[in-house]
Amino acid sequence: MTQEDDDLDGLVRKRIRALRVAQGLSLEELAHRARLSQSTLSRIENGQRRLALDSLVVLARALDTTLDQLVETDAEDVVVGPVIDAARGLMRWPIKGDPGTVVVRQRLTEPPPDNPARMRAHPGREWFVVLSGAASLMLGHRRFRVETNQAAEFPTMLPHAIGTAGGPCEILSIFDSDARRGHLRTESTDSGKDDRNTDSSRS
Repeated sequence: MTQEDDDLDGLVRKRIRALRVAQGLSLEELAHRARLSQSTLSRIENGQRRLALDSLVVLARALDTTLDQLVETDAEDVVVGPVIDAARGLMRWPIKGDPGTVVVRQRLTEPPPDNPARMRAHPGREWFVVLSGAASLMLGHRRFRVETNQAAEFPTMLPHAIGTAGGPCEILSIFDSDARRGHLRTESTDSGKDDRNTDSSRS
């Protein structure tokens, strides 16, 4: 066994124990979930039993994670800078876990449109947190005020728009891959119609 294999072996064992402790599970409780004996699980965590693939699969499932995440070692690009979209006043951060998922930070200066025809609807989900100021979220015919440090999550199949609830505000949004594709399509359509006020309100 190489040094790299030894390092991965130790990392996986530590990760199993850390996940168990973080979820408040005793050895007995996790062993029951994974259908292993308590002594077997203890030996796995302590390095006294070989890590077998079948055991890792059931432990990953019992710890509500995946085998890939349990044995992941890639530590490259831990710290990344944003991609600047100067035309729209956006900063974007791609997320590795779900191809297409992206984080967007944006400054809003205008309220959301009152006209439902100007709201967007597309597959996916969106989550955002207000970093400063207060945001106004329109979902269909409902309006929600989201204050600093409050967050909102919603399915983007509902007609929606986000703007300010008073003065300028900053938000940090996370789109899943479906929502991101929907935004790329609508942004492309919007840019062909009107390039003005691209950073004032969004959805």
